[in-house]
Amino acid sequence: MSKRHPFHSICPYFAMFPEEFVAEQLLRHTTLGDTVFDPFCGRGTTVFESLLHGRRAAGSDINPVAACIAGAKADAPSFPDLLVRIDQLEGAAPDTLAEGPSVFFDACFAPRTLGQILYLRDNLDWQNDPVDRFLAAMTLGALHGESHRSKLYLSNRMPRTISTKPDYSVRWWAEKGLTAPERNAFEVLRKLAAFRYQMPPAATRGLVKQGDAREVSTQFDALKGAVKLVVTSPPYLDTTDYAEDQWLRLWFLGGPARPIARQHKDDRITQAPIYWRFLEESWAGLQPLLSDEAVVVVRIGGGSLTKEDLFGGLFRTLSSAMPDSNVKAMSTGTTSNIRPRETSAFRPTAAKDRVEHDFTFEVVRRAA
Repeated sequence: MSKRHPFHSICPYFAMFPEEFVAEQLLRHTTLGDTVFDPFCGRGTTVFESLLHGRRAAGSDINPVAACIAGAKADAPSFPDLLVRIDQLEGAAPDTLAEGPSVFFDACFAPRTLGQILYLRDNLDWQNDPVDRFLAAMTLGALHGESHRSKLYLSNRMPRTISTKPDYSVRWWAEKGLTAPERNAFEVLRKLAAFRYQMPPAATRGLVKQGDAREVSTQFDALKGAVKLVVTSPPYLDTTDYAEDQWLRLWFLGGPARPIARQHKDDRITQAPIYWRFLEESWAGLQPLLSDEAVVVVRIGGGSLTKEDLFGGLFRTLSSAMPDSNVKAMSTGTTSNIRPRETSAFRPTAAKDRVEHDFTFEVVRRAA
């Protein structure tokens, strides 16, 4: 087994599939130079793994955190350029003991660390500059986590996958007698960069854009008719509100200093008919990018939907969204267990077995 590329773990969160799953689909359904796409790209596993395997790759996600992380991996700068930029930022940053916009921030970060984080938040042009985007992505991965176990996390003790709510966090820290650790954000970034660049970036560059999956054909006009393989995992029915769970990372990228539920109405759809309509509209947006013969691989779950429900819903929505193509299921799907969340140490709940399923469809355009 080849060594895992350190870019893959640049910023963990729970809605992700392993790179081995993507590699298996690439070897089964594509050859060198083929184009791969992910309309719900998350932290960019499909895009980056495809680039490592010599494929062209692109992806889209509506959430800024996902777009930042995936974009950083797909279009990584050189290691020397990162170090130069870190030195530049540190040299210009004021050495201040900052106060945050709420009690949460003052309990979450040591005053000097918070000052550095605020400076990075104000000065990293992550949307336009590849160097700043990679630094922002690394900062997102270090922003919160189990700091009692690693000095590479900047926060008081928190999960590394989601941002717990402010009031809950402050109470939990007080009950446990926990205080924010002193961290130098710039030194943390240097150490993280050295670790990430133990292996070089992908030889080719990919393209990631922030946007709605239903509009990818207009965002990626140059890819129309070129995509051979789609490997994706759409939001699950009634499972998580991404923007609410990632609120602290969203704040670092310029968002509000508190969690906001339903920031994107498609993050957590609770009714099956609305959910399937959303996926059908997403597949319709994707359809113009597909080549005449393409494969769509979907990993999907949802506690209230059976495997049969999911298979039927996917087949129905794909077929309806692509009326000029023949959609054929290549298998009845495979099932795997979802690992327990790392957040259980912070929010203990009753354990519940959950599963997700992988379905593969062949999409062949009918002759005119």
